[in-house]
Amino acid sequence: MNKNVILLLCIFFSVTIYSQTLKLEEIMKGNAFIGAQPENERWSIDGQKVYFDWNPNNELGNSTYFWKKGMPKPELAPASEALFSRLDLRKSSNPDVYFYLDKGRLYSYSLKNKISKKLFQHSSPISNLQVSATAGLLFFRQNDNIFQYNINEGSLIQLTNFRKGKADEVASQKETFLKTQQEELFQFVRDQEALKKWNAEKAKLSKSDFPKPYFYGKNTFGGLKMDPKGGYATFRLLEEVEGKREKMEAFITASGYNDIVDTKEKVSVNNLIPSKFGVYNVAKDSVYFINFSTLTHIQDLPKYFELYEKNKNVEKKNKLIIVQEPIYNDDGSYAVSEIRSQDNKDRWIVRLNLEKNTFEEIDYQHDEAWIGGPGIPSSSFGRGTLGFLADNETVYFQSEETGYSHLYTYNLKSKLKTQLTQGNWEVRSVALAKDRKAFYLTTTTTHPGNRSFYKLDISTKKMQPILTNDGAHEVNISPDESSLLVRYSYKNKPWELYVASNKTNTSLDQITASLTESFKSYSWREPEVITFKAQDGTTVHARLYKPQQANANKAAILFVHGAGYLQNAHNYWSSYHREYMFHNMLVDQGYTVLDIDYRGSDGYGRDFRTGIYRFMGGKDLSDHLDGKKYLVENHGIDASKVGIYGGSYGGFITLMGMLTAPKEFASGAALRSVTDWAHYNHGYTGNILNFPETDPDAYKKSSPIYFADNLQGDLLMLHGMVDDNVEYKDIVRLSQRFIELGKKKWSLASFPVEAHGFKETYSWVDEYSRILDLFNQTLLKK
Repeated sequence: MNKNVILLLCIFFSVTIYSQTLKLEEIMKGNAFIGAQPENERWSIDGQKVYFDWNPNNELGNSTYFWKKGMPKPELAPASEALFSRLDLRKSSNPDVYFYLDKGRLYSYSLKNKISKKLFQHSSPISNLQVSATAGLLFFRQNDNIFQYNINEGSLIQLTNFRKGKADEVASQKETFLKTQQEELFQFVRDQEALKKWNAEKAKLSKSDFPKPYFYGKNTFGGLKMDPKGGYATFRLLEEVEGKREKMEAFITASGYNDIVDTKEKVSVNNLIPSKFGVYNVAKDSVYFINFSTLTHIQDLPKYFELYEKNKNVEKKNKLIIVQEPIYNDDGSYAVSEIRSQDNKDRWIVRLNLEKNTFEEIDYQHDEAWIGGPGIPSSSFGRGTLGFLADNETVYFQSEETGYSHLYTYNLKSKLKTQLTQGNWEVRSVALAKDRKAFYLTTTTTHPGNRSFYKLDISTKKMQPILTNDGAHEVNISPDESSLLVRYSYKNKPWELYVASNKTNTSLDQITASLTESFKSYSWREPEVITFKAQDGTTVHARLYKPQQANANKAAILFVHGAGYLQNAHNYWSSYHREYMFHNMLVDQGYTVLDIDYRGSDGYGRDFRTGIYRFMGGKDLSDHLDGKKYLVENHGIDASKVGIYGGSYGGFITLMGMLTAPKEFASGAALRSVTDWAHYNHGYTGNILNFPETDPDAYKKSSPIYFADNLQGDLLMLHGMVDDNVEYKDIVRLSQRFIELGKKKWSLASFPVEAHGFKETYSWVDEYSRILDLFNQTLLKK
């Protein structure tokens, strides 16, 4: 018997043995196999209990459970208690009294007596509850207007009077032949009209204190908010733009008839919408708009414009911006707001003077790629970290000014800007302590793949380590700040809930046990988080799954995570839990698996985040080629036996790998893949590639459909037919290109009831059995 036959028999028996250990039919059940982990954890308002959503009995969905000190294990919460635990209770000046909204109704709650009292109910629900700086007053929103409720008197006053449409559409009737005829023929009609006009003139002499109507036409009205003193209401108007949306067809329906669904708008400069930031002065009963045309750099042209001859003489004009709702200090004496340019390259933080209709810049941030990072949303409509410290004159915010997202303060009186944190790591989340003299921070200080928890003293800038072990700590602080509710996980240990004392280097006490016996019966690997150097010298992190040397088949599979801006080479439980289990199965069969945090991934600072600007499929793909090189040089992988797979952005990179580096990968499986970025959604794509009308070169070099003629290896494409994110049409268009070009080494598996994220276990099993067959047939036969 020759060596090749022996090798094949070893592989056969290895596959047989390990496939009995891990079965696709089981691991593709996801949390039903693993055990549903707790989520949406929260403290009771008195800090005596913790609540969370959980499904330990594998029911159809989650239920609310609770735990308190002394209980051996969590228990199912009564329905009324579960509902109450989800409410957003607002503090008042009375430490015993809170206010909240439930189903559009207003309630008060006594902490001492644990009694709720309904204060206001109406057929039109209310929302956006605000507690005034004046004791006893509340503000809420109803039908696009703000009302003031006096809890002491029980009085309700409408403070604004915004209305859609135009005044003349309401105040007058259109002239008709019959109306004119009636006035011409009958004295009675003429007398009634004269009386009506006389009464209207008399009414003008006695002024009403009810606010005059302000008509905002066909604009989209939003962002309505009252200042704490009740003197000014701010709002935002967006011009109504008729955009064309994609249409998706669903074939498997309950009725037996196909459904047509509107989905998304494609990326385009036509989605940039003129907006205005308005102020309603309650005392003057008047509306005015703040003019932001003097913002610094508001007329700057982006640098990529210089790459196109047609832009050499482009006239400068103000960028379109979005102004967020103001943030106020306690008494409303200061108001600050975040402003974003709609091309998302500029961010201003400004102080607003609502009385004088003016503003003053506090901080300006610019990125030639796009603004983003932890605490700084990548959407121009998003709101970042912004608030006031205890002195009520110092503002805090986050910035990537140093290349990493850090925490800063700015004093509105002294105009002094201070950096509170620094280093080649990121501040991931920020919570202000109760006394507002310290912050609780989640950071990556110990490792990019950890989420550690610290307390930062603002005056000394010293960071007190509280939870710094490898893994991720998602922390909820008890109302009195003495205890912590922690959701923690590690690479091979799914999320569980723990409690801990709020002190230096505290220890965790576990309160949930979620894992099934089936999951615990397998020895799950702890993948090593390694680094390698990319061809441009950048350090790239990756998870490495290695087989036992005796079982190694010298074949490797590169997994490409989705979302682009996401981290997966970290030290905690992956949101790609099915893929994690699949990788364990692959390693059981002798494969080496490398899961790379390629350029554009989250967790590594600004330069890494924006490394894909104007070229998706550039450095993000070359990082995978460098990862393959690392495996060949360091782990004995045969360069001809390497496959690649991933979903969404991972599917896109798979396509770019198969089509722009066709000799590098023997095979690839592309799941729910973007094939042409000009057909993807506006917000995400416009950040990275600008817009097809202004930067067409970026779209052409970044879209797999332009490289379809290069296909050489075996390509499997898999796509849900009711995907309203990356639409099924994407993969159909690429398929047509392959057909027209005469390409044969490709196949398409379609899933009629699946959207972007698959739901049904049978779909997952079918999908991953095809992927496994692809790699076994193309990588092991060589």
